[in-house]
Amino acid sequence: MPAPTRLLAAAVTVAACIGAQAGPVAAAADTPENEVSRGVTIPTFYNPPAQLPDADGSVIRSEPLPLALSLPTLHGPLPGKATRLMYKTTDSTGGPAAATGAYIEPTATWRGSGPRPLVALAPGTQGQGDQCAASLGLEHPVNFNGQTLSVGYEDLAIYRLLAKGVAVVVTDYIGLGATDRLHTYVNRLDEAHAVLDAVRAARSLKGTSVTADSRVGLFGYSQGGGATAAAAELQPAYAPDVRLSGTYAGAPPADLAATTKAIDGTDLVGALGWSLNGFLQSDPELRPIAEAHLNDKGRAALKDLSTLCVGDAIFSYSSRRSSSWTKDGKTLEQIIRAEPRLQEFLDRQRIGTMKPTSPVRVATGVSDNLVPHGQARQLAVDWCAKGADVTYKPVLLPDVGRALINHFGPLLTDQGAAVNWLTDRLAGEPAASQCGALSSR
Repeated sequence: MPAPTRLLAAAVTVAACIGAQAGPVAAAADTPENEVSRGVTIPTFYNPPAQLPDADGSVIRSEPLPLALSLPTLHGPLPGKATRLMYKTTDSTGGPAAATGAYIEPTATWRGSGPRPLVALAPGTQGQGDQCAASLGLEHPVNFNGQTLSVGYEDLAIYRLLAKGVAVVVTDYIGLGATDRLHTYVNRLDEAHAVLDAVRAARSLKGTSVTADSRVGLFGYSQGGGATAAAAELQPAYAPDVRLSGTYAGAPPADLAATTKAIDGTDLVGALGWSLNGFLQSDPELRPIAEAHLNDKGRAALKDLSTLCVGDAIFSYSSRRSSSWTKDGKTLEQIIRAEPRLQEFLDRQRIGTMKPTSPVRVATGVSDNLVPHGQARQLAVDWCAKGADVTYKPVLLPDVGRALINHFGPLLTDQGAAVNWLTDRLAGEPAASQCGALSSR
């Protein structure tokens, strides 16, 4: 078995073992206050109120969150104490939105300089059903009930950060978990705002050791890498109060047009449906274009995908082509190339047009043909051209002939180095920019 395949199998096995200890998500009786998504009851906590606070990052509500795996030590349970939270943010239209997530106060001591730092972790692709939210994955890392399959694969990175004494806040993004709207998958502004406002929310919680003086890091891979990359660009204008010391953006989908072409026909083709669903919600002026091209099968697929987690989509839609969803048999990438309004829209989603003012680390697998290596590397080049402090890491793994594994392998093999790099920034150590070497290649 190739090394990335073994790593993928190991990660799922570990998550399954943790899930076995945690037990399945409780199947509470459905009430007007509950939402049941594919057989999973979403706690009433996730229902946003009708009226939201004015200030971004304001905590709307919070409650204790039992972690699936908690080990007793002399200093208290490892990794720490978790709090489920809902906070206010701003969506891409400038309107108020609720986002959910979780804050974990670590038991481990922070041994670096300054107060305990905080990392906002932006999850990779979870899906679009509310049951897929990463905060639910901390409580139940594996949910498999015959109707849905979700795996909390980000938990490993979270625990690695906590073990270093770093506090972690995990965002569910806008609309994932919170039951008032669909998740706006890979929407640059929605994701960046949710990440930065999660930092503000965590700092305002009572009884935590992070303060306004705590250094802040951002950590994300795949969808999460795009979210942290966008947040790093927007932070100076949107959240100047956030003391950002470093950003890890792994396999970021910086160019959605290139990613759309690459992902079609792969195990993760369902992500095209999640993108389209989210964009049609946030930008309804695109709906006439979609209606002109989608056939009945395509409309049914979008409705179905809006309820699925990533595991469900792999099982149900693996290797399908988007051309089966359109009236004229064109792929979504071909339609985008023929529609100037769609090209303009995706250009506005492009990451790499603004300069991050704190160090960034971009990592991408050289064999990644799901979120293409070339466009992720180009993000690093674009930032270097703007004078950013960029560390670029090409992850050298062989092409195993399966796009999903080519993409997932670097998540695990580079994770320890990524955590160490970010921890060094949080300790106040300077980064060594690689822009000179990158531009010469």
